Amino acid sequence: MKPSLPALHAMEQAASVVYRSMSPTPQYRWPLLCRELGADIWVKHENHTPVGAFKVRGGLVYFADLAASKARPHGVIAATRGNHGQSVGLAARLAGIAATIVVPHGNSREKNAAMGAQGVTLIEHGADFQASLEYARQLAAERDLHLVPSYHPMLVAGVATGALELLRAVPDLQRVYVPIGLGSGICAMVAAREALGLATEIVGVVSSHARAYSESFTRKQMTEAAVSTVLADGMACRTPEPMALEVIWKAVKRIVEVSDQEVATAIRMLYECTHNVAEGAGAAALAAALQERPRNQGRRVAVLLTGGNIDRELLMRALGQW
Repeated sequence: MKPSLPALHAMEQAASVVYRSMSPTPQYRWPLLCRELGADIWVKHENHTPVGAFKVRGGLVYFADLAASKARPHGVIAATRGNHGQSVGLAARLAGIAATIVVPHGNSREKNAAMGAQGVTLIEHGADFQASLEYARQLAAERDLHLVPSYHPMLVAGVATGALELLRAVPDLQRVYVPIGLGSGICAMVAAREALGLATEIVGVVSSHARAYSESFTRKQMTEAAVSTVLADGMACRTPEPMALEVIWKAVKRIVEVSDQEVATAIRMLYECTHNVAEGAGAAALAAALQERPRNQGRRVAVLLTGGNIDRELLMRALGQW
């Protein structure tokens, strides 16, 4: 499948699906954050969705299309570290389709519990996301299940509804920081920016303990990289998605790496300045904006708070002394 980005009409059609199940999420300018960064900082609160993360937008659109197709499956399967699985669980339940989710051993207990509450069958397999994905592919073939990918044009169209909300609400943004897991979020931002004809600079953010996308960006070829992040599980990618890379290479200004320590600092700052809880990947965009504070002086900048699903023990550690 060649990389493609949804046009504006496709994003607006996706919005009509998304808004049947959730309201648009807010974007706020927080004065304390502006003071800390010396810039006009806006936060897009994707932690305010029904599953506490941006992924649900794509899931709702993907499953609406799947449920309406002649090839409606009897069951689906997906691999995840948590937020994609919650999205699949909620959207599959609304569509009346059984869902199986594969997670790696040691996955977030609270994300697992949230997926279970959506009615999914949860399977633990493998040491990381890539191992879980390979096992999910195997089970899909053995059990005749539809494999829901983590990256797909329909998912991007759904996620882009949030990017449209932000860019329309704050149309004169000069820069936006977007975390990269497998790439649907940043590709959605590219699609929305191009559809609206804006010049907003898009900066990708990865964990310095999961460098597959930053190394691929620098080398201009797909590159795997080991994963060791403890805090940013939503960015714990070992193998990049080729379609996402093609978009990133063409349309993203640069990629910033942030450490778990920097992410912990951003989690604390978001809590102190906005009283919002962010998971590691959700705070990564602010961590990057803080790292690039000199670049952002006096500028209008947005950060995506992509999710707030963090285990209590990990949050307490991040709020303390990491």
